[in-house]
Amino acid sequence: MPRSGLRYPIRIVRPELLELAPAESLLAYAEDTRYRTVLADPPWRFQNRTGKMAPEHKRLSRYATMTLDDIYELPVARIAAEQSHLYLWCPNALLAEGLETMRRWGYTYKSNVVWYKIRKDGGPDGRGVGFYFRNVTELLLFGIRGKNNRTLKPGRTQTNIIGTRKREHSRKPDEAWDLIERCSPGPRLELFARHHRYGWHQWGDQVQPPALQLITT
Repeated sequence: MPRSGLRYPIRIVRPELLELAPAESLLAYAEDTRYRTVLADPPWRFQNRTGKMAPEHKRLSRYATMTLDDIYELPVARIAAEQSHLYLWCPNALLAEGLETMRRWGYTYKSNVVWYKIRKDGGPDGRGVGFYFRNVTELLLFGIRGKNNRTLKPGRTQTNIIGTRKREHSRKPDEAWDLIERCSPGPRLELFARHHRYGWHQWGDQVQPPALQLITT
């Protein structure tokens, strides 16, 4: 287990928390922890009903979505440290809503990281969707809370682009977590998490349990 995993022990989402409304569940999960870094990949609900983009469309059945008001009302400001960083995944079509989410959660937008989706040969992966342009990028918005709150030293030389291939639907690149761990302090919280990451607290109804590890003596 990485050293970061020892500093912030695993905190599972207890079954009873899944019975609560999202805002109540998040507060109960965080307990007294105040997170210095928050990563969120909200289950955005697109407005079109063609089935081409909307993840909640009955033919896709990939994950449940939330209304914008429900996302806005998550009490992130109550569980975040007064001086903290927010990384917010945002589809290109919902940039305005992403920025409003950041504001409602108590953060000021400062920059972004671009995920450039590539093919095996390194060219743009044109399988993305979009009504105006074929999307091959996705934005990870970056905001801060509190004064004098820059990224850690590695962030000063970190470029703001990640070029990787896509995997299963909606799964984000592992390089994003690597970048965040280099550039922002712990304790760290991931909202709407799916895949276990050592060293993080992860809240959501689809979080995978950590892999079993062989302990040798």
